Amino acid sequence: MNDKNTLRAAATKRNSAHMLPVSDWLSDLPENTRLTDLIEVQFKNTRKGYFHNSQGLPLEKGVKVVVEANPGYDLGEVVLTGKLVELQIKKNKIDASRYEIRQVLRIATDEDLERAKQAHAREQETMIKARQLAKSLGLEMKIGDVEYQGDGSKAIFFYIADGRVDFRQLIKVYAETFRIRVEMKQIGARQEAGRIGGTGPCGRELCCSTWMINFSSVGTGAARLQNISPNPQKLAGMCAKLKCCLNYEVPVYEDASKLLPNRHIELETKDATWYFFSSDPLAGTVTYSSDPQRAANLTTLTAARAHEIIEMNRFGEKPDTLEGTRAVSTEIGYQTGHGDVTRFDRKKQHRHNDRRDRRDRR
Repeated sequence: MNDKNTLRAAATKRNSAHMLPVSDWLSDLPENTRLTDLIEVQFKNTRKGYFHNSQGLPLEKGVKVVVEANPGYDLGEVVLTGKLVELQIKKNKIDASRYEIRQVLRIATDEDLERAKQAHAREQETMIKARQLAKSLGLEMKIGDVEYQGDGSKAIFFYIADGRVDFRQLIKVYAETFRIRVEMKQIGARQEAGRIGGTGPCGRELCCSTWMINFSSVGTGAARLQNISPNPQKLAGMCAKLKCCLNYEVPVYEDASKLLPNRHIELETKDATWYFFSSDPLAGTVTYSSDPQRAANLTTLTAARAHEIIEMNRFGEKPDTLEGTRAVSTEIGYQTGHGDVTRFDRKKQHRHNDRRDRRDRR
């Protein structure tokens, strides 16, 4: 158990060192910091805040600073200065009239760093105890992480819950047990994965734990649009939700799909009627079948040729043939989005049974 906690703490420390980096491409301009006194400060993992450098302190990326908090003070790292901070506020849709922008108090001293280190050292133990207290009260929630403020007077408890949770009694218990001010903040499964960190099947660190700021919903339509097999084991990420990267190329596929013919339009030739079967938006090709229910005489056309035949049919004309590339396939339900996703499990089971039968015959 101790080894697991040590590895988790090390991973958290590693992730927090470079979480959500922003390239300050205006840093070389001498007038950049004179345009505004706003700075962006990063705390543990994904939590960030915006502050005024009213004292004109010589701040640059990577400097540890002490900032105002409610109550007391907090300690974080400067990640952005100058004009880009205003753009970040606008990008994150922060209402300046409601968001209280506090002040930078000072550059962190050795005493400040030591005190913050002692406070953060209590987080793992506090989280384990907090989970036990929440369970004893019968609350349907999970404490995913705990973050102590730099001065140790306050802690944020990040929790995950499917529905609404009345944690008023829990806050009182936490305050009495840990002798701190308590703040509860709900996060989702994606945010929890980002806070814990890890390595994805691509071999790189999780996007949610390195650079992602906002988490957009991911639907199965993104996989169907890209002709990705609906295998839940491969489409799910570390958070057990659909991978965020499924959304990355969706706009490209959407634009390319606009050049393809409508899948509901049938193509009429002198020898047969052809029905939409599948498409490759990036290649600009469409595959048609001579049978509306199954793959039969599959023929692949360019989008331009398909539009040409549709235009001919509109005027009552029919070409002799589709004049596409013929590809014979005996697989039923190949088209993305058709069939039961459990067929992947059945295939694996069949292979397992075949191996077992071979061993028995030996």
